[in-house]
Amino acid sequence: MVDAGKNRQSVATCSRALLTAGALVLFAGMAGGAYAAGELRVGFSQDAQTLDPANHRNRETETIIRNLCDGILTRDPAMKVVPDLAESIRQIDATTWEIKVRDGLKSHSGAPFTAADIKFNLDRLTKENAMGGQTSPRKSLLGPVTGSELVDARTVRVKLSAPWAILPAMLPFQEMVSEAHAKKVGDAALATSVDCVGPYKLVEWRRGDAVIIARDPGYYGGAAAIPPVGPAKPDRVIFKIIPENASRVAALLAGEVDIINELPPSAIKQVEASDKAKVMAVNGTRTFFLALNMAKKPFDDPRVRKALNHAVDRKLIIDRILAGKATALNGVMSPDAFAFNDKLPEYAYDPALAKTLLAEAGHPNGIELTIDTTGAFKSTAEAIAALLARSNIKAKVQVWEGAVLSPMWATAEKRAERDAYFTSWGNGALDPSDIMVPTLRTKGRGNFAGFSNAKVDALLDAAETETDQTKRAEMYKEAQAIVNAEAPWVFLWLPQDLYGVSKRLKGWQPSADSRINLHDASVD
Repeated sequence: MVDAGKNRQSVATCSRALLTAGALVLFAGMAGGAYAAGELRVGFSQDAQTLDPANHRNRETETIIRNLCDGILTRDPAMKVVPDLAESIRQIDATTWEIKVRDGLKSHSGAPFTAADIKFNLDRLTKENAMGGQTSPRKSLLGPVTGSELVDARTVRVKLSAPWAILPAMLPFQEMVSEAHAKKVGDAALATSVDCVGPYKLVEWRRGDAVIIARDPGYYGGAAAIPPVGPAKPDRVIFKIIPENASRVAALLAGEVDIINELPPSAIKQVEASDKAKVMAVNGTRTFFLALNMAKKPFDDPRVRKALNHAVDRKLIIDRILAGKATALNGVMSPDAFAFNDKLPEYAYDPALAKTLLAEAGHPNGIELTIDTTGAFKSTAEAIAALLARSNIKAKVQVWEGAVLSPMWATAEKRAERDAYFTSWGNGALDPSDIMVPTLRTKGRGNFAGFSNAKVDALLDAAETETDQTKRAEMYKEAQAIVNAEAPWVFLWLPQDLYGVSKRLKGWQPSADSRINLHDASVD
């Protein structure tokens, strides 16, 4: 799933005194003023785009919604898929799955939540024009799901147009709303009006400022596989929207928030040296890479693409810019993902080899290129450009607004004159389908390089419908090997997700899927 570029601007030049003063000013008018008993606060990098679970493709939006609305399935801290609103899920045949819904579920308003609500949500997510004439932007996340049929009050069957082994892995991304509420208020109102089954209910959304939620005492307790089961511990949670990195760090060190996301690596030492906060990290699910425009010379030559890979010292950047909080990659997948190929040849840093490959490709004097990126990644892209210079590759960095850059690279026609795109792609399902199909299948929506390989397409298509997981893994590993050899990207790294956390916070751990699950958290 793609979302906006994450802001990692340096705070190295900000003094602690200035940060603290900034936080005091920032929170002088904050909702609730001084801490209330049982209150927990999160300094969050982005506001929600909407509170309608079916009408966005944004990770930060989903993080907020997940504290309001549960899904059919969820993931435990080890990223294992477990039942949530569902009591169980089983496969009936190659294209039919059956979901048994928990008995006695009630939404925030106290209305019963049954299999009919699950069917309503699945149909809304997968049917064309099912949202007041609009099709859900999340439709592709449910692959070949065509709809569902109600069996009884607690049972719904999900219908697929073709076998799709990863359905359970994709269901945790889909939160459910109350059918009665949705029909009462209408699709447009679901952006700000929430009634679902979840640990917290909406109190107020102050756009651009804060999302305030309160514990639902009638909550069923959450996934049985993630103890403790029961109502959420905090009485109230405030997601305070603080887009600027220095201000989020300031709020944490001033004791005004308990968790901040998107902790800049440059602020790690500052947070660790404080007496109020600590750093928590978890392996992320977002692969960073430099997409190369394969339709344009000289990037149509694999020797040039391989030269670019050998010209980047990934480990140096990881150590110096990312504070060691990332894993160097030689391919597409996270090492934690299903079917990760750990046998891929390494693109070791080797400027001499890079020069040799360029000369063999007809460029003995090197090449020139422009790296497109957003402001959040300007310094990292400039570091890459500096390293490329050692291999006779003259690179300049051009910074764009995210709203301009992504559409510019979306199609071959629009990116025709572009060279390279510093970007990333999320793989929250930790399944190759979630990242390889959109970014590497011919004409995939995230295939910024314009990569097209008939063998890779055939392997990805076959793996989509293969139900034998061993065979699926073999197909994906073969596809990863081809991609590694063809090098449509400069393969970079998989960063850890970094959080700053108050030392008075208890019962919370970061999750690899970026979920900030506040059900069990508490503040001393």
